[in-house]
Amino acid sequence: MALPALSEPDARLTISRQQESADGRGLRVDYLARDPGGADIPHSAQCRFRAPGRPLHSTDLVGFEIDGAPVGEVNLYFLIRFWLATPEARAADPAPLGDISNLPVLPLRAAYLLQQAINGLPLTAVYALLAAAYSLVYGLVGRINLAFGALAAAGGYAAALAAGLAVGAAPAVLLSLALISAVFVAATWGMAASRLVFQPLHRASGQIALVATIGLALFLQEFLRLTQGSRLEWVSPILNTPFGVARSGDFIVTTAPNALMAAGLALVGGASLIALMALSRFGRNWRAYADDPLGAQMFGVDPSAIFAQTFALASGFAGLAGYVMTMFYGSVGYAYSTTLGLKALVAAILGGIGSIPGAFLGGLIIGAVEAVWSTAFPIDYRDVAIFSLLAILLTLRPGGILGAPESGG
Repeated sequence: MALPALSEPDARLTISRQQESADGRGLRVDYLARDPGGADIPHSAQCRFRAPGRPLHSTDLVGFEIDGAPVGEVNLYFLIRFWLATPEARAADPAPLGDISNLPVLPLRAAYLLQQAINGLPLTAVYALLAAAYSLVYGLVGRINLAFGALAAAGGYAAALAAGLAVGAAPAVLLSLALISAVFVAATWGMAASRLVFQPLHRASGQIALVATIGLALFLQEFLRLTQGSRLEWVSPILNTPFGVARSGDFIVTTAPNALMAAGLALVGGASLIALMALSRFGRNWRAYADDPLGAQMFGVDPSAIFAQTFALASGFAGLAGYVMTMFYGSVGYAYSTTLGLKALVAAILGGIGSIPGAFLGGLIIGAVEAVWSTAFPIDYRDVAIFSLLAILLTLRPGGILGAPESGG
């Protein structure tokens, strides 16, 4: 938005590349400025922000350079005070959307709804992956592990650490290292929780196991706070250059590669998990033990092995959810675990907890409800609507959409 004010009048600007600084407090933009003769002259601009993360106000801009020459303090003051916060600045923003003339044209309401749906893709992926983790454990032992939110946060911290260590590497390398770290840490922690908490209590009542998982969730959350600090850890978003999808007049529907990557990970993860449960030896053992633990043991299913494998797989999906959350939104914090875990639990119950396809369906429903709500109603009441939907569905169909019509009595 600052570039038009600092360029020649009526210059046509084309953004070619954006790159955030390693500390999250700066941005480099490479662009082309077309001169009166029709030639595109390459330039670069760098800005510094007051704090890491996306700036929310024009006053967050504290420094600006064009082609290595800093903008003077007076010019910077006038830029912030009389330009950046104006509608004219927003209208003049040379957003890097490429050629939008060939985009499909939609009615305004349809375009706005499509934008909200696209915006909800990453969070829908997080809900679906975490809901699958809940369903894997509940389907096996009939117990809810409320610590999956904390395991997702642990995976997010591991992804942030790996991304920090791989700064400067190719995006594919950085993203792969972050993914492996997130899944490995969460799966390892989940296996330890299975060995120390769930296996000793697998014959205990549901209330005892539930209280134990609450204690485990609080322990992990506090452990993360003490070891990682109470402030958010920031990661520079990768593959976040937006591009146009559709338009309605001046309203452009946009998305970015990292949003599509988040949705793709959830889709591939869901399809792989369903195939694993249907076709593999682990899936057969899991279904046998879930249906009849004693009968499964008589046919050679090792309870310790199936517990460890299930918790490792479920916790790995929780780590994958934390990876998506961290790498898309650019931050992770220990406090994310509570709200994130509860909403994913709502998704699992909506779809029919214990049903793997139902878990992903529930995540899709929660994401869709949030997207639709955001288009028409105040966002402050969105969580109220989500949990009200849970109460209504449990009243009408306690087993969820793909679960049993009625809960066992």
